Amino acid sequence: MKIAVIALGKIGLPLAVQFASKGHEVVGVDVNAKVVELVNAGTEPFPGEDQLAQKLSESVSAGRLRATTDYADAVPGADAVVLVVPLFVDAEAKPDFGWMDEATAELAKHLTPGTLVSYETTLPVGTTRSRWKPALEAGSGLTEGKDFHLVFSPERVLTGRVFADLRKYPKLVGGLSAEGAAQAVTFYEAVLDFDERPDLKRANGVWDLGSAEASELAKLAETTYRDVNIGLANQFARFAATVGIDIYQVIEASNSQPYSHIHQPGIAVGGHCIPVYPRLYLWNDPEATVVRAARAANAGMPDYTVGLLEGAYGDLSGARVAVLGAAYRGGVKETAFSGVFDAVKAITERGGTALVNDPLYSDEELARLGFEPYHFGEPVDAAVVQADHADYRSLGPADLPGAKVFIDGRRVSSADKWDGVTYRVIGKA
Repeated sequence: MKIAVIALGKIGLPLAVQFASKGHEVVGVDVNAKVVELVNAGTEPFPGEDQLAQKLSESVSAGRLRATTDYADAVPGADAVVLVVPLFVDAEAKPDFGWMDEATAELAKHLTPGTLVSYETTLPVGTTRSRWKPALEAGSGLTEGKDFHLVFSPERVLTGRVFADLRKYPKLVGGLSAEGAAQAVTFYEAVLDFDERPDLKRANGVWDLGSAEASELAKLAETTYRDVNIGLANQFARFAATVGIDIYQVIEASNSQPYSHIHQPGIAVGGHCIPVYPRLYLWNDPEATVVRAARAANAGMPDYTVGLLEGAYGDLSGARVAVLGAAYRGGVKETAFSGVFDAVKAITERGGTALVNDPLYSDEELARLGFEPYHFGEPVDAAVVQADHADYRSLGPADLPGAKVFIDGRRVSSADKWDGVTYRVIGKA
């Protein structure tokens, strides 16, 4: 098959490489000329994705993958077009379709009969049918269901482990017609491989959910569930700390019963997915009070955690506080919705000076993010763990000379490593 992948970001590029690895001809489209240049050179444009460097180099060298900024080069004659263009959401849960609208308009200009179009960007329920179908038909002069088919198939992977996740989880599809859905099943079966999953009630593979709307909701539901679950865990943790209970012991005990799956509390919920997709759900269902309350609870955790620091340290005026981790989660060089921003803000509002450390970022990169870099061994009054980088698990007082308080926002350490330092973790008094 000839396949076009629109947007070669941290999900789109691994997808393009995966498709090419199955022997198909893949052309990636991206608005960033530098990304296109690097891809065509067989060089990964961003670090940290397991196996991407090798697989990308192999696909480009074999002539199965190339990149362009020109839709006219990639789209005409394609058997399938997959879009993974970012969708943004503001604080009021209003989606900003700007980039997706532009990409859809360009795609429509060059769309030819016989193409399967699949949107993988997470969307509010109804968007595929009510927004993308009329936009593609108007821009192309073609008729969906007759000249081309349109489906929604959400990405279900995490950056850093995309190739493993593509094999591990069922690929969900939902079409606007039975024929479109059938074509999508055939397409994804030809470009993906799946691990055996004896834990599933039906075989791992491509699952047709019956409609684009069901597929859209499935992605919103699985990510919103995680946000609500974490919000509940954070509420439990805040209460437990006030009555002298170890919440981690409680969670372990509760989860020993097969109907309880309580997640872990922590300083922040970050990334492109969990803090964002509940807002897309709220766009569809503004009366979802449980979802709204959980999102508010999680959004307040950085300030709550700095409050723990203030309670243990005292007045933060003039205090030098190291915030450990700019990334939203350990091992991933990405700051999307990272708790670092609100943690730094909370420290600054209390009169302290926030310094940021992250092993994945250079001083120059931290400075561009608006942070003053911190290096281990420099004097500091206190520290707050924001990301669970593996490097932080071995830290001790010698690494943070002068620190009087260590707030473990991710439970990467333990009190026995902090002799002479006040150690606090979320969910324990």
